[in-house]
Amino acid sequence: MARPVGAPYSAAMTHAELITRACRQIEAADTPPPLATLARAAGLSPQHFQRLFKAHTGVSPRAYAQGQRAGRLRARLGGAASVTEAIYDAGFNAPSRFYESARDLLGMTPSAWRAGGIGETIRFALGQCALGAILVAETDRGLCAIALDDAPEPLLAQLQQQFPRARLVGGDAAFERRVARVVGFVEQPALGLDLPLDVRGSAFQQRVWQALRAVPAGQTVSYAELARRIGQPRGARAVARACASNVLAVAIPCHRVVRGDGALAGYRWGVARKQALLASERSTV
Repeated sequence: MARPVGAPYSAAMTHAELITRACRQIEAADTPPPLATLARAAGLSPQHFQRLFKAHTGVSPRAYAQGQRAGRLRARLGGAASVTEAIYDAGFNAPSRFYESARDLLGMTPSAWRAGGIGETIRFALGQCALGAILVAETDRGLCAIALDDAPEPLLAQLQQQFPRARLVGGDAAFERRVARVVGFVEQPALGLDLPLDVRGSAFQQRVWQALRAVPAGQTVSYAELARRIGQPRGARAVARACASNVLAVAIPCHRVVRGDGALAGYRWGVARKQALLASERSTV
C-alpha cells in the first residue's frame, strides 16, 4: 500500500472497505468531491487511490460521481416543476454545466427523458433466434435493448412502455445487418459483440454490469462474489436487483450469475434460456 497521506485511517481496513467508504462519501456529497479529498480520506496518494477505485468499481471516481448525479436527476425529473429545478436539485451548480454532459448522463435530452423519450428516434427489429423471439433496438448512441420472449408482441409492448413517447421506427438495411450480428452473438455468446451499447442505469447498476462483462464466457459467478468484486460484500440482494434491471440480454451477461450453491436463479428472460446460454458457452470455450 502507498505511504499514507493526509488524515489517518485504519490500517486494518481492506481495499474494498476503503473504496466502499469513498463511494458513500461521493453519494452523500451535493457536489463531486475532488480526487485529492477522496484520496486524503482514504490515506492514499491520489494516483494510487484512482487506480484502486477503478479496479474495484470499474469506473473512475469522477465517472462514479457523474453516475450518482444522473441517478438523482432521473429521480427528480419525474416530479420537479421544471427541468431547471430538477437540475439544481440533483446538485448541479448551473444548468449550463449540466447541459454540456446531458446526453452522456441520460442518453437523451432531459426534456425528452422527462417526456418519456419524446423527440427521440429508436430503431428496432423483431425476429427469431434459437432462444425464441428477439427484439433489438438502438439509439444513435448504440444498442439500447436486446430482449427475448416466446412471442414478439410482448417485446414490442415492453419497448413502447420503456419509451412511451419516442419515435419507434423499423431499422434500415444497415441496422438489419447489425441485428443479424446480434442474433449470431445471442446464439453463440462466446463469439463476442463489438457493437456500441447505450447503457442506461444508476451508478450502482453500471458497476454491477461492468463487473458482469468481465466474467469470461463459459464461467459463472455468484451474486455474493459479484457483490464482493464491486466492493459491496453485503450487497448481494442489490446486485440481484441490478441484474434483473438489465435490458441488454447477453451483451450484459447476467445469465452468468448463479446462487451461492451453483443453482440457477431467476432470469429476466426465463431460466430455461439462462441454462441454454450457459450450455452453449461451455460447449464452445
